[in-house]
Amino acid sequence: MPRSTLDARRPADRFADDPAFAVHEGGKLSVRTKAPITSIADLALTYTPGVARVSSAIAAEPELARRFTWAPRVVAVVSDGTAVLGLGDIGPAAALPVMEGKACLFREFADLDSVPIVLSTTDVDQIVATVLAIAPSFGGINLEDISAPRCFEVEARLKEQLSIPVMHDDQHGTAIVVLAALRNAAKVTGRQLSDLRVVVSGAGAAGVACTKILLEAGVGEIAVADSRGLLHAGREGLTGTKQWLVEHTNPSGRSGTMVEALAGADVYLGLSGGSVAEEAIAAMAPGCIVFSLANPTPEVDPQMAAKYAAVVATGRSDLANQINNVLAFPGVFRGAIDAGATAITEGMKLAAATAIADVVGDEVRPDYIVPSPLDRRVAAAVATAVAAAARAEGVLRRP
Repeated sequence: MPRSTLDARRPADRFADDPAFAVHEGGKLSVRTKAPITSIADLALTYTPGVARVSSAIAAEPELARRFTWAPRVVAVVSDGTAVLGLGDIGPAAALPVMEGKACLFREFADLDSVPIVLSTTDVDQIVATVLAIAPSFGGINLEDISAPRCFEVEARLKEQLSIPVMHDDQHGTAIVVLAALRNAAKVTGRQLSDLRVVVSGAGAAGVACTKILLEAGVGEIAVADSRGLLHAGREGLTGTKQWLVEHTNPSGRSGTMVEALAGADVYLGLSGGSVAEEAIAAMAPGCIVFSLANPTPEVDPQMAAKYAAVVATGRSDLANQINNVLAFPGVFRGAIDAGATAITEGMKLAAATAIADVVGDEVRPDYIVPSPLDRRVAAAVATAVAAAARAEGVLRRP
């Protein structure tokens, strides 16, 4: 049979015309050796018998692993695939391309190696036990796309039991960049952080972390809403995390809906999806700030928001003021690892946020409150600030 006839009978490749699939085909990562193996002598030094001398030395002095293995400068990117981007619970196999992408960003922006690891379990105990078991191979643990409220317990238990940096990026990467953006948005509008009344829509991973870092930074008043309305002292049936929010936010005791709380508010911080009507944004304070971060569809239409808000930010790459975690996590881990930090503290996160805001500096304007995700100055600035904060706080590995 002629070849042309055979080709005609083959099913068309439905992915052939999509450039995204071309980038991902075969995966986006590889492992390469740092030194060639071209002789028996090379082989004997790289592997046996030479490697036995190195392993014996590490067995006698475990801290030598920091010098003679790659582990201290490798980050594990760990997910169970339950809260992936805007896709939700799609499972570990479907989450793997995202974790590979995260590893690419570590390499590109922070010159750090990382290994994507997806787990076929959603059980907190099993996730924690697995990460603890593999931790000797790594210098940091980046938790990714693990759904709330399990993500809070997973991170807390790993931080307690490991002496390497651990961070759930969906929480803290988002929070760091939000604080950086809010610092500069407040500057644009002639406000101080302490002047702001903020309404946070969403009490999931990002909402909780953003609320905590804004409190640490001295924001004046914060009220948090979930799908049932504002969290307040009269609410029943709250999780432990939401009870913490009740005890630390909403000092005025506001109740009712998130939309009602927006009346006269300075800042809307959307981290929940859904949509917000124009009337609610119109009722905010003059010169208000709208951060509508749901992807791919912001909770507040950006064009509509611009009619009322002095500053508008989204999570979208095709609009100004993109709140993108890549501004934070590469530099945070690089700085923590460079300093030999045993943890990532609140002070280190605050330092990262200030560093990101300072990259914008005097160029700040309504459509430029955070740097571009491709701005190569950012990771270096964040790493320097985070390392300095780690040294100042003394959260360092003993020599």
